[in-house]
Amino acid sequence: MADDPTMQPIGLSTQPPSTVIPPAAPEVRHELAQALAAPSELRVAEVSSFVARHPRDLHGWAALTECVGEQMWKYSAARVGYHRGLDALRANGWRGSGYVSWAEESNQGFLRCLLALQNVAAEIGEADEAERCALFLLQLDPKGVPAEFGAIAS
Repeated sequence: MADDPTMQPIGLSTQPPSTVIPPAAPEVRHELAQALAAPSELRVAEVSSFVARHPRDLHGWAALTECVGEQMWKYSAARVGYHRGLDALRANGWRGSGYVSWAEESNQGFLRCLLALQNVAAEIGEADEAERCALFLLQLDPKGVPAEFGAIAS
């Protein structure tokens, strides 16, 4: 009777589904690590060059938000990474709700971009956008932003 479909267990869940963005290929991850290891005076150029070669790599966009100094460049990189991340989530089954956990390393590029967008929006006085980002981060992962990513209070 194991082949009888009426006898198969039914998976019931009271929690929203989780989505995981697939990890980048090891050679892409290595290339980003090389860019991040560049001397500080070259790091922005190296990471920018990486992002130009790999515009779908969300860790690259997150790294760019973390190494550029000028606020509006940081804001721009965070916004592009955020929107690229939404595209990646949708391509992997996310339908506008459900969890995207910080515990999944491959999700962290997107989440870091969203966090950077929250932070820089707060810095430039876009309080409503900062609040939306903070709420979205909590909806995606109710455990909150891990301390090592340095969330700001909003």
